[in-house]
Amino acid sequence: MANVADTKLYDILGVPPGVSDNELKKAYRKLAKEYHPDKNPNAGDKFKEISFAYEVLSNPEKRELYDRYGEQGLREGSGGSGGMDDIFSHIFGGGLFGFMGNQSRSRNGRRRGEDMMHPLKVSLEDLYNGKTTKLQLSKNVLCSSCNGQGGKSGAVQKCAACRGRGMRIMIRQLAPGMVQQMQSVCSDCNGEGEVINEKDRCKKCEGKKVIKEVKILEVHVDKGMKHGQRITFTGEADQAPGVEPGDIVLLLQEKEHEMFQRDGNDLHMTHKIGLVEALCGFQFTFKHLDARQIVVKYPPGKVIEPGSVRVVRGEGMPQYRNPFEKGDLYIKFDVQFPENNWISPEKLTELEDLLPSRPEVPNIISEAEEVELQEFDTTRGSSGGQRREAYNDSSDEESGHHGPGVQCAHQ
Repeated sequence: MANVADTKLYDILGVPPGVSDNELKKAYRKLAKEYHPDKNPNAGDKFKEISFAYEVLSNPEKRELYDRYGEQGLREGSGGSGGMDDIFSHIFGGGLFGFMGNQSRSRNGRRRGEDMMHPLKVSLEDLYNGKTTKLQLSKNVLCSSCNGQGGKSGAVQKCAACRGRGMRIMIRQLAPGMVQQMQSVCSDCNGEGEVINEKDRCKKCEGKKVIKEVKILEVHVDKGMKHGQRITFTGEADQAPGVEPGDIVLLLQEKEHEMFQRDGNDLHMTHKIGLVEALCGFQFTFKHLDARQIVVKYPPGKVIEPGSVRVVRGEGMPQYRNPFEKGDLYIKFDVQFPENNWISPEKLTELEDLLPSRPEVPNIISEAEEVELQEFDTTRGSSGGQRREAYNDSSDEESGHHGPGVQCAHQ
């Protein structure tokens, strides 16, 4: 059990202090699946908090240090001994507050900023033919007037009240051997860890070190790209002093098409034909995704069964990075039958003579009972349900009760 009343990391994972390793792992997997950027692009901060909490609590040494001394113990080491900030930064890549701020380490050792993810809606035509478009985004860039310093040279000073951390930590003794740790945003620097005299602040960025700038990106959607695929612009995300910018990531979102459905590199469509076409052959045209008019012919004498599928080779989607190779087009046929009494009895007899002969009718014995087929309305349920309703109604009349039959059964 923790000696310090600090349960933030446990709260992030939704588990109590002292939880078993197995339960901890179950909680992490459940949350990581829910907030993973691939499934929930807007939950990047939450996903990193969850990952950090699990990284600490799943490591016995880090967990013991956190249970005994809280975040301050992770940052400064047991008892707050000197030099533990460096160890903490080495282990956790910038400390708890840096991690919660959605920053990590790049390969060159610098802190790396957050990636910016944006959805990009594209049509099936765009993915078939390829497309180049321009995307306008607003992002932070270093102020050119102060070179990202926030003011004149030497004007920025580390906040003495919080020692540059942006947070103040207070420890209150609850009982012998039991203390409570509390933290709050430093009021002197408003959590920034730095202070600048008002007169020395940069007039352009007002001491914020960055300003907003509109960025125009030229986006190339290549032939054969798929729904959920990413287009990355390295280092084009928000800038901040001493931080390597993250990436801008565009997540392709395919819009629904009125005719085609995509399955990998194949395309699927449904086409309606009449009974005469299904029996005697047909010809129809449709416009493909690249605006070509495609003529589909089927010879007389070859029958199309209702719901059957035929394939046109090489008329599917182009392969990504190999656009000259294409998938196939699958056409499902919906055969439309004529309405009732569409032909006179005389013509119907002539038609029957042309169609394949009926199967032989088996001998009917004298005791056989003849029934009549009726139209079935799927919205009204089965006939068995209608029989039960009729039975309930008759029972009510005979028993003299006018309430529902179910109530009679309970009486």
